[in-house]
Amino acid sequence: MTSIGILGAGRVGANLAGKFAATGHHVILGRRSPMEETATAAEGTGPRVSFADQRTTARTADIVINATPGDSALDRLAGLRTELAGKILVDVSNATRDAGDGLPGDLCYPGSSLAEQLQAALPDTHVVKTLNTMLFMVMTAPDTLVAPPTVYVSGNDEHAKKTVTDLLGDLGWQPAWIEDLGDITTARATEAMILVVPHILRRHGFQPFAVSLAR
Repeated sequence: MTSIGILGAGRVGANLAGKFAATGHHVILGRRSPMEETATAAEGTGPRVSFADQRTTARTADIVINATPGDSALDRLAGLRTELAGKILVDVSNATRDAGDGLPGDLCYPGSSLAEQLQAALPDTHVVKTLNTMLFMVMTAPDTLVAPPTVYVSGNDEHAKKTVTDLLGDLGWQPAWIEDLGDITTARATEAMILVVPHILRRHGFQPFAVSLAR
């Protein structure tokens, strides 16, 4: 199975780590915090999950997932250019400014996207954008929603997108629910979908949902 490195061990990273480990992948969970703090934050992720600093995680994993805060991800990952060279980087973050109440506000890269910025900063890495249009619990349990959800995929490299699509299947995403939008510039559309999220959360609370296509 694939070795998957996840940068960021918060709710998103730990949730993905647990599901990928349960499907047989070896997962390396990378954080900047001390090892004991990391282990506590990701408690319950399973025995197939190991811990390392982010540089080691990026260097040793076959595929790397960016689950770090989007507003600081570009600076953080640009410093890992050597470690990420030749690898697939799956970006699941949204780069927004705080609206003042802890919810997402304006986009950090209007007219562009975090995924595009990462691809420009990491020219030797295959960046694929996905899983950024839903609450974190839906990422690993899409079949729990009443209606079939949609997960969008953006990236320049077709082989990288195929690899990521296979990983989405391990998370429970059926082929009919996966929408390949095209190259990395299409990520600006899905990243802009985050603008609807704070309004939904303020009205309905922290209930699972995804921004999906209805056909």
